[in-house]
Amino acid sequence: MLEIRAATEADRDAIWDIFHAIVATGDTYAFEPEMSRREALAYWFRADTHTYVAENDGRVVGTYILRPNQTGPGSHVANAAFMVAPDTRGLQVGRRMGEHCLGGARRLGFRAMQFNFVISSNTSAIHLWQKLGFNIVGTLPGAFRHPEKGYVDVYVMFRSLL
Repeated sequence: MLEIRAATEADRDAIWDIFHAIVATGDTYAFEPEMSRREALAYWFRADTHTYVAENDGRVVGTYILRPNQTGPGSHVANAAFMVAPDTRGLQVGRRMGEHCLGGARRLGFRAMQFNFVISSNTSAIHLWQKLGFNIVGTLPGAFRHPEKGYVDVYVMFRSLL
């Protein structure tokens, strides 16, 4: 049974393990593949961020963050990032976290959600976000240097929460 809950200090090692496994491949996030544990956790646990984990039978199998996309007059639009343990892909962890995140964003008073940098070659993520109501509203041509495919496009994805 998958439980999604707010992350605690005790989850830091598990979050780092997932974060490192995803970022080290260099193909889905614009983080440096060699990003340190300290830098990664500082980013994931920023003061303006709600950090969550998905736990299955006591094991953290996913994590996501939810925060304002911008400050001030743009703070009513949420932003989020999601990571799933590689050995649990295909088990609907990402979908469940996405649904949880959309509900949480509404409860926090966000009016919309925007993903700023969705790599076009990450087709499973694009498909999931589209199923959850996101639209591609912009394309950044060649904005991501994929380790195998070279320069690929990046999408900006958006959906209303009203």
